[in-house]
Amino acid sequence: MLILIADAFDASLPKRLAQFGEVSDDMARLPEATVLLVRSKTKVNQELVAQAPALKLVIRGGVGMDNVDKKLCAEKGIKAVNTPRASSVAVAEMAMAFLVAIPARLLEAHVSMKEGKFLKNELKRTELFKKTLGLIGAGAIASEVAKRAAAFGMEVIAFDPFLKEHPIAQLVSLEELAAKSDFISLHTPLTDETRGMVNADLIAKMKDGVIIVNTGRGRCVEEADVAAALGSGKVRAFGTDVWASDPPPADSPLLTAPNVFMSPHIGASSRENLGRIGDEVVLLLTDFKA
Repeated sequence: MLILIADAFDASLPKRLAQFGEVSDDMARLPEATVLLVRSKTKVNQELVAQAPALKLVIRGGVGMDNVDKKLCAEKGIKAVNTPRASSVAVAEMAMAFLVAIPARLLEAHVSMKEGKFLKNELKRTELFKKTLGLIGAGAIASEVAKRAAAFGMEVIAFDPFLKEHPIAQLVSLEELAAKSDFISLHTPLTDETRGMVNADLIAKMKDGVIIVNTGRGRCVEEADVAAALGSGKVRAFGTDVWASDPPPADSPLLTAPNVFMSPHIGASSRENLGRIGDEVVLLLTDFKA
């Protein structure tokens, strides 16, 4: 069978997959592919599936499945799976990097020093200790964030309608989370329920000066509403690794809003995580019956 690698995976993966069949990254061979490996860039939609009559298995390297039309795959007899366990640590560390760096004023400190400024008195930091972190979504990644936040002495609360209890976080309503949280970190998949959930209405219920971090899905926030809240000071800062599209459009309001700390969707791109994704891909193909 032909295993087609559409997106960036660990460089060792093609060699590891050779035991299962021919491996290629030539998308011109899509009509021949039995197995397709994607991450977040390639969209497994009607257009792609129409070009892949031999396709039997789609593996999404990562957690979310919003770039894979699971319903369409099921209708076409294509099994669609992901590697949910692999990325938890990498993305959790990315979220914590934002949560630590933003109140510590690390970016402003670094840039000002490079500019020859010594803002010892001007840059006032705040601590994570005894602050409340609200997790929107309390799955595998959020649970890793909760462990790390607890180690910093934070109180951790979470909203997740699919859970009845959590080993670290106290489960609360979304409204209570908004009202109590000093920091909010998003960890939800993109669904009809979560699309644009961080909007003007929810922001109005948040504490003044809240810091929001998004390492989940870009479209779970209404960018214009967040930008407006940053401009007014209602939201103190917004850290994001995820965007409505990769890359974001030039007119994204977040690119020019004040106090936005951003990265180019690299949360799951650690060397170690790519290796773990490869491990899960090998296990999935070991169990796959073409």
